[in-house]
Amino acid sequence: MVPAIRTAFNAAFTSEKYEAFLHDLNAKHPGDIEFRIAETPIYVDKAFTQKVMAACESIVDVIVRPDFLELTKDAIPANVRVPNETPYSDFIAFDFGICQNKSGELEPQLIEMQGFPTLFAYQIWDAEVSDTHFGKPTGYDSYLNGYTPETYAALLKRIILGSCKPEEVVLLEIYPDAQKTRIDFKCTKDYVGIETVCLTQLKADGLKLYYTKDGKRQNIERIYNRLIFDDLHKQVLPEGTIDITQPWQVQWCPHPNWFYRISKYTLPFINSPYVPKTQFVHLLESVPADLENYVLKPLFSFAGQGVIIDVKPEDITALTDPENWILQQKVQYAAAVQTPDEPAKAEIRIFYFWEKGAARPVGAQNLARLSKGKMIGVRYNADKTWVGGSLVYFEQ
Repeated sequence: MVPAIRTAFNAAFTSEKYEAFLHDLNAKHPGDIEFRIAETPIYVDKAFTQKVMAACESIVDVIVRPDFLELTKDAIPANVRVPNETPYSDFIAFDFGICQNKSGELEPQLIEMQGFPTLFAYQIWDAEVSDTHFGKPTGYDSYLNGYTPETYAALLKRIILGSCKPEEVVLLEIYPDAQKTRIDFKCTKDYVGIETVCLTQLKADGLKLYYTKDGKRQNIERIYNRLIFDDLHKQVLPEGTIDITQPWQVQWCPHPNWFYRISKYTLPFINSPYVPKTQFVHLLESVPADLENYVLKPLFSFAGQGVIIDVKPEDITALTDPENWILQQKVQYAAAVQTPDEPAKAEIRIFYFWEKGAARPVGAQNLARLSKGKMIGVRYNADKTWVGGSLVYFEQ
């Protein structure tokens, strides 16, 4: 997106350089990066950087409203509502498409957001290896708001641990070794010092949780939550697996309820030029005549599952639970990243961290995904190159 930098990068690119980059990236935890890694970072100029951050801050303005909890009280399905909710989400991730407006200018458009972690620790490693192999242009960085690898890692560690010792904190997931994001679990141990524990390993003593480590009982005081309940409910769990929605005597980081509060459910409440118009289906006064300009999304799903891109009126009228769906204006992704064959589209995920005592969260790092398919995702990019996981260097 910065023509001079893009042209120079593409001219200097070789498959040997890319393979050397992949070799070093995989060296930390061989075999644990299961997703495809793109051949290039994305370079974003100052004007676009300012638009992205302005978009994030306008959404944060809504999240910090005194009435936000009341506004989103119906966002959490009753069967997954967890007691002892925290007053804020420790982590927020904002996904933006690099899009083109009616004037032909590039601008960010919000695709989704989540009050939930993403590849926070892995991106420390990814940025380090990317800096080494690709080099950071002068005045550009993947870190935001003045953060450095050291201060970012320290912030991540402070938030995850809270007031607890590392041995008292666990990263909780279901079947973590089978997750495509497991590289982040390994990197979290590297940078934060906590163990990853499968939900099926948890045991209860009254309302206290523990697991067995090296043959000994290890009490759990705080959970770095990576459980997505939509995924959890699709799993066949062993008999005796605890019900994690009970009022356990444990600190949550972030609390599971925030996965739902800061989500697609929040979109209809946001008024921003960088957030596509979104409506709850059950509140529609009429079905738009230009349905080809909308996408139909279920509120309670993840990873793009259940999304209807080419919406027909019967898709809406056939819904038995319209209160669980949103109708969102489509955005026009721009094929803005020039590659040796066809240009790629991209999404940028901005990481926001909310430290205890702070008035609002702060942007700190990012990741990106490049695509040449109809949607962002592996299934739409089979046999493509210059697609997959990456990161953005923002002009500071």
